[in-house]
Amino acid sequence: MTANETSLRFTGRGGQRVDWVDYAKGICIVMVVMMHSTLGMELAAGREGFMHAVVEFARPFRMPDFFLISGLFLGRVIDRDWRTYLDRKVAHFVYFYGLWVTIQFAFKAPAFAAEHGWTWVALQYLLAFIEPFGTLWFIYLLPIFFVLTKLTRAVPPLAIWCALALLEMSHLQTGWTAPDEFAARFVYFFTGYWLARHVFAFAGWVRNHPRGALVGLLAWTLADGTLVHLGVSALPVLSLALGMAGACAIVAIGALLAEMRRLDALRYCGEHSIVIYLAFFLPMAAMRTLLLRTGVDVGFASVMITVFGVIGALAIWWGVRNTALKFLFDRPARFWLTPKPRVILQAAE
Repeated sequence: MTANETSLRFTGRGGQRVDWVDYAKGICIVMVVMMHSTLGMELAAGREGFMHAVVEFARPFRMPDFFLISGLFLGRVIDRDWRTYLDRKVAHFVYFYGLWVTIQFAFKAPAFAAEHGWTWVALQYLLAFIEPFGTLWFIYLLPIFFVLTKLTRAVPPLAIWCALALLEMSHLQTGWTAPDEFAARFVYFFTGYWLARHVFAFAGWVRNHPRGALVGLLAWTLADGTLVHLGVSALPVLSLALGMAGACAIVAIGALLAEMRRLDALRYCGEHSIVIYLAFFLPMAAMRTLLLRTGVDVGFASVMITVFGVIGALAIWWGVRNTALKFLFDRPARFWLTPKPRVILQAAE
């Protein structure tokens, strides 16, 4: 544990956590819900709303920052024995992917069957374990990143980073989610792992130099917005640069919010980001269906759906966490490869 990490920690109900990381993760998960809520509403309504510009602004960095943050704590556990490592970094996500892809299919199967038949539905369900389904591709890729990073520990990190950067800039388009997103995202995850010390140092600098950080954030906002508006943000090199710059910006915003002790609800969302990620599709879809019948403004509806998606997912978790349905968010002991800890720190390692 570095001095910079220690200085940024506080003790919450679940144990010790890094406050600015939770703020940053909160921003990330809200942006993910916002993107699905906005684009889904616009598709259903057949027109765009004012939130479309916000979603487009966040496109260059929305997932890069999530993956970078996901790699930050890997250095603390990568030397564990393979059984423990696979339990915490593979089985954990495999369990939730398998469970929630089944839940999503259960809700969508009747509509699919009405259009394509039940045989097609069964085949698509099996295909979901090869081609990530819907919103769940993020937790599909994470175990792959964790395993490959551990397997390549003997390779010079700079060589790996350069190869992954070239892979990102290739803008691979096979039509399959797994290889395409693998190519586009692994460099950010590896950056979080390899340069974690520097990321924590940067967050510490931001907290000690808030005015300088705000000037930097303003410059970044203008640059990102301009390049998105010009339609060049997805070009090779620029996409990688904007992804890294945006990830740094989210780290900076998280550090500033942590220093000011503002927007604690956002920190709470980050602390429970996996809960929101797994379950937001249910309240999101319900609210979208309701609002489509009211004729409300598309942009305003997108905001409402985003808020309801986040709060609804947390409400589902709160409603089941002390019941027989807690397995929806808490992996049962029989699905652990090692003894299950009494207290599980979400995303702490």
